[in-house]
Amino acid sequence: MDGHDAETRGARRRTRREVLREGAAAAAGLGLAPTVALGTGVPVGRRAAPVRIGVVGGNFGCAFQWHEHPDCVVAAVSDLRSDRRERLMQVYGCAKSCPSLEELIRDPALDAVAVFTGAPDHVRHCIAALRAGKHVLCAVPAALDLEEAEALLATVRATGLTYMMAETSYYRQVTISARRLQAAGRFGTIFYTEAEYHHAGLETLWFEADGAPTWRHGFPPMLYPTHCTAFLTGVTGERMTAATCLGWGDDSPLLAGNRYENPFWNETALFRTDRGHAFRVGVFWKGAHRGTERAQWYGDRLSFFAEHPNGLGPVIVRAGNQVEKDDAGFERQLSSFELYEQPRWFETDLLPEPLRHDSGHDGSHPFLTHEFVDALRSERRPAIDVVEALAYTVPGIVAHRSALAGGEQLAVPVYEL
Repeated sequence: MDGHDAETRGARRRTRREVLREGAAAAAGLGLAPTVALGTGVPVGRRAAPVRIGVVGGNFGCAFQWHEHPDCVVAAVSDLRSDRRERLMQVYGCAKSCPSLEELIRDPALDAVAVFTGAPDHVRHCIAALRAGKHVLCAVPAALDLEEAEALLATVRATGLTYMMAETSYYRQVTISARRLQAAGRFGTIFYTEAEYHHAGLETLWFEADGAPTWRHGFPPMLYPTHCTAFLTGVTGERMTAATCLGWGDDSPLLAGNRYENPFWNETALFRTDRGHAFRVGVFWKGAHRGTERAQWYGDRLSFFAEHPNGLGPVIVRAGNQVEKDDAGFERQLSSFELYEQPRWFETDLLPEPLRHDSGHDGSHPFLTHEFVDALRSERRPAIDVVEALAYTVPGIVAHRSALAGGEQLAVPVYEL
């Protein structure tokens, strides 16, 4: 490890004064808008009252820190199942529960709703909440087809309310580091990126105890792309504009009869971005792999590799001026290689003190919690607003269509608010 790179010397806890001194550009690079006017200490359009939120969905919905945030109150919870409602009430110390989302969103005391229902219900539930006057945070993915994506965007436009997608890869510790390197210009140009979401064994969630299929049965891998696409768009801001994708299936009877008519366990896509760069994404539900959510960013000056499940990383590679000969005797440029000591960003003052602890998905949950609450309090757009959410989600929808068409290259629409 060379001594001239501060990022490779490990996690030094920065003070609040240092964070502010870095300026708005650095804050934007982190995906965290400053909560005060830099240099003044004056709040920027902050509402005085805490955000009163309702949480819907008693599985993943229990994994966030709304009750720990100093500017948030969990005012109601909901799930169709009574045992899950009880769990939500216990986790968040909330005395009010509703048997359905439809009842919860009629509560005039609620400012916002966190939607953690099944993926096929996301758009329907988010539109209902927005039309009821509630800001929305929603689990991934944002939509399952282009019609849903356009309906969601139209509703956000019409209501003027806030929508945020809770994509965990955006706030993985390695992604925050990649954004810092990008904001500082360390990569030079990122000309190629790879991302992988490998999660075998999900078929254990495909059926209820009575044999009834859940929404996960046969779910197409590329309809769950955001754990990968966030690694590129969440770092460089690029939009994917074209996709070609191949799927792999094995005629397993487990896949038979799924509601999506999906024949694939695994899908691999190659995207072209609006900057002419290549981006490879692999989402695998089956195979001999160790499971991972990771990326590697290739730049002309520096490349950055997230930790690999086979045991190496994170790693930085720097373009160098030294020359070596390969095993065929040809000269080539010799790049330097160094281990990267990953800071634990969730332990720093990027978060309110009560939220500075580890969580699921590599410490991302407190960041998602804080970003949504702070965006509402500061009356600003969140980092993963509806446009960003669709930029992460829609490329996968198109990629799955490409896989069904044997790898045909298809255009990916790009949306603006």
